[in-house]
Amino acid sequence: MSETTNSRFTPRIFSGIQPSGGLTLGNYLGALKRFAALQGDQAQTIYCVVDLHAITVWQDPETLRRNTREATAAFMAAGVDPARSVLFNQSQVTAHAELAWLFNTVARVGWMYRMTQFKDKAGKNSENASLGLLAYPALMAADILAYQATAVPVGEDQKQHLELTRDIAAKFNHDYKVEHFPITEPLIEGVATRVMSLRDGTKKMSKSDPSDASRINLTDDADAIAQKIRKARTDADPLPGSIDGLKDRPEARNLVNIYAALADETPDQVLARFEGQGFGAFKPALAEVAVAAMSPITAKMSEYMADPAEIDRILGKGAERASEIATPILERTKDIMGILRSR
Repeated sequence: MSETTNSRFTPRIFSGIQPSGGLTLGNYLGALKRFAALQGDQAQTIYCVVDLHAITVWQDPETLRRNTREATAAFMAAGVDPARSVLFNQSQVTAHAELAWLFNTVARVGWMYRMTQFKDKAGKNSENASLGLLAYPALMAADILAYQATAVPVGEDQKQHLELTRDIAAKFNHDYKVEHFPITEPLIEGVATRVMSLRDGTKKMSKSDPSDASRINLTDDADAIAQKIRKARTDADPLPGSIDGLKDRPEARNLVNIYAALADETPDQVLARFEGQGFGAFKPALAEVAVAAMSPITAKMSEYMADPAEIDRILGKGAERASEIATPILERTKDIMGILRSR
């Protein structure tokens, strides 16, 4: 499908975050901050807490409810405005699950087995993995295409999932000789869309890392943030004048990228200011920038979490708005496929 054909669709941006708890600086810089910045008049922004994805592995029910509210609080604390964006949790809009089943009949089994994340999560004992873990990319495609989303902000590690969504949309359109779904485009931008561990610059910052020192949590206070940055792994060499000089220095490059993203600067702008200096000077400056950026988010999250009923109200209202968009698209999909509807 050409760009001209895609222009037939209402510009919409969709993305979601799993309510798996323990959101980090990586989630903020790689996703939440960008979600807030994308709000505007160029496209309708639709953001979702993907709780149906979370249950592809077993979840404690009460913990899942809390994590769903915490992820919602993180969206809002990062600047996502429920009045400007559609904000909801996935399970409250049944079009996601219904369309996922329809896409299960379009997607090929081989596509699913090739997904890197299934291989990583299922491991060697894939026979014991849930069917949902194998099939969830079809649900991810449904998340996006239920709104005929024209763009999705993704990190480099998520491009494979969007490619599968594009494959499903293209196959559906081809099989039924329609132009019903857009070929969704990736939005990959920003200097720190992939934030790495503070202990190992070759690994992504992750809440599942055994070392809490490897990450900055969105719930960390100012002292914890500063201490983790002070103890972050670096090297003994001074900083160069441009980012090219950090090619083989992953920990140094990561810290410079984090500073740039938090300060809304380019890495080269940061390095021009610190050229020739060591991390004894750079780390305190980074800690100051990080505390200034993250402390207000931590405070706002605490405020939101103190009123779970308000979070639930916001999610319910968002689900109503999301359903108003998704339901007609789902119904048209059924009509195209020949599924009889008489009520």
